[in-house]
Amino acid sequence: MKVMIVEDEMLLAMELESEVEAAGHEVAGIAMNSNQAHDLVASKKPDFAFVDVQLMDGPTGIDIGVWLSTNGIPYVFVTGNVKRLPPDFAGALGAIEKPYTMNGMRNALNYISAIVSGEEGPDIPASLVLASDSQPQPVYR
Repeated sequence: MKVMIVEDEMLLAMELESEVEAAGHEVAGIAMNSNQAHDLVASKKPDFAFVDVQLMDGPTGIDIGVWLSTNGIPYVFVTGNVKRLPPDFAGALGAIEKPYTMNGMRNALNYISAIVSGEEGPDIPASLVLASDSQPQPVYR
């Protein structure tokens, strides 16, 4: 799976990149703002994205998420405050709250990978807050 990371804190982005690669996935690239995210999607066509909510160009992670969702790219928010997400999670599969543990991120990535691949996933990891079941969720193929 090709994974895009949208995170403006380089240390966190590199840590997540390392975890994604250790899990056997390819990192399509790291975007630190909305322009870089749009460019990465156009050039690398990721299968999935981790998206921080508060980026260097403002709280545009939600806007990026909505845009990813309309383009059929599943994503998960990585944020310090899940409660500030819109009730429908802006089309995200869910969210991982910062600070996260490497084990928690690994378990979430395994679950997400199975879902994106269309397989039956393992049990939902505690580190992943899923979007409300009452909200319609996009279908990914």
